[in-house]
Amino acid sequence: MAKIEIKQLSFGYDSQDKMLFDQANLNVDTQWKLGLIGRNGRGKTTFLNILRNRLPYQGQVNHQQEFIYFPQETKEKDRLTYYVLNDISDFELWEIERELNLMQTDPEILWRSFETLSGGEKTKVLLALLFVDDVHFPLIDEPTNHLDVVGRQQVAEYLKKKKQGFILVSHDRTFLDEVVDHVLAIEKSQLELYQGNFTIYEEQKKRKDAFELAQNEKIKKEVSRLKKTAAEKAEWARSREGDKTKRSVGFIDTEARRMDKGAIGADAARTMKRSKAIVNRMETQISEKERLLKDIEYIDPLTMNVQATHHRRLLTVEKLQLSYDHPLFEPISFSIEPQQRIALLGPNGSGKSSVIHFLFGEFEGEVKGSVVRPENLAISYVRQNYEDNRGTLSEFAEKNHVDYQAFLNNLRKLGMEREIFHNKIEQMSMGQRKKVELAKSLSQPAELYIWDEPLNYLDVFNQEQLEQLILTMEPAMLIVEHDQTFLDKIADQQITLFKR
Repeated sequence: MAKIEIKQLSFGYDSQDKMLFDQANLNVDTQWKLGLIGRNGRGKTTFLNILRNRLPYQGQVNHQQEFIYFPQETKEKDRLTYYVLNDISDFELWEIERELNLMQTDPEILWRSFETLSGGEKTKVLLALLFVDDVHFPLIDEPTNHLDVVGRQQVAEYLKKKKQGFILVSHDRTFLDEVVDHVLAIEKSQLELYQGNFTIYEEQKKRKDAFELAQNEKIKKEVSRLKKTAAEKAEWARSREGDKTKRSVGFIDTEARRMDKGAIGADAARTMKRSKAIVNRMETQISEKERLLKDIEYIDPLTMNVQATHHRRLLTVEKLQLSYDHPLFEPISFSIEPQQRIALLGPNGSGKSSVIHFLFGEFEGEVKGSVVRPENLAISYVRQNYEDNRGTLSEFAEKNHVDYQAFLNNLRKLGMEREIFHNKIEQMSMGQRKKVELAKSLSQPAELYIWDEPLNYLDVFNQEQLEQLILTMEPAMLIVEHDQTFLDKIADQQITLFKR
């Protein structure tokens, strides 16, 4: 069995104060289906690039593998998909058709222009191309971002049946549970390996963190006791030094006074020396104890500017049907009251985002049915496409009428490093730009929150933050999302749009 062995790996970018990896060690069996997880910005894609020898590093990375990376770079996207794929790798037509059939995807998409494919269809054809190659070891970086619930299940089933191993980066907990048999977590500049799927990892991590927290409290109490004792010893030594002066003042005979003063001084010096030695030993013990403290990562809770409302019903949708040349979905009806959360489900192209666009007056097709909502209802919106966000964070906050400090606090709690605060939004990564869009919504005063795929580009820690926040604050929400674990936890009602 082939291995990937990492010894004393250290790496950090010049623009960052902290090392992404610091003397990290790891042994991986290439037969494993390994899920790679960690907070955004902690080095998941960097780790894959180190494996591919795309970045300079310190330490050793030993393997006999040749790697292949998803998503592959595509060129001339206006051509037929078959030819776009052929530019990336050589394959036989029957091979790529076989892989697409295994993902329950019609091979006819090979004969459509690549640029006309949906995000999910592009994901599937590129994954099919990845696994046509049975020589290279697959490194799969976030394949679920553009897949709907059905697509994720199809790809999960596809990956489960693969006999070869791979390394997979994903933030979808259900997807990871179904696909991986080991989890590699980037934790505090180290690479921590866990056997099992994501749920088993979470259970083991919680037990480990609980144990380390208990040990930390025990060590902190011991350090506090040692510091108190050291301070008392130091104070006692100073008082003994003071005795030397006080006891010599009362003598009349000069010679006797001089002799006794010398004896007192020698005694005080010995006492002082002993007490200083004790203090030094105790300080050494304190230092050793403090080094045992684990650098446990705390994830601060987010804040949400939910406004109290006097409206008994915030949104009423009756027999709504949207159409272009033909209806997108069967008519739907629902209502949202304060503290009620409705999720819209359905495959890609079923019209979920179109419903949201219609609510904001941005749908240009034909509309049947009715929608009623109070006038001047305060709505906060997380858009699926937010590439037009521009400028500095302060300019963005002012434009969107949000409290700048609350906005920055939420960005920080979402894991954005402070040095990024000085960058313009258009210069940020897609994950960072997603956090800007989300922090804006959290900081806006609102009676109703409408979120269109809020979890794209967010790590599992951010997802858990949002779950905890929503369950605590109980905002009224209409939400479109493909992560079933998230929806099962936060949604009161799930409405599926069925394509016509």
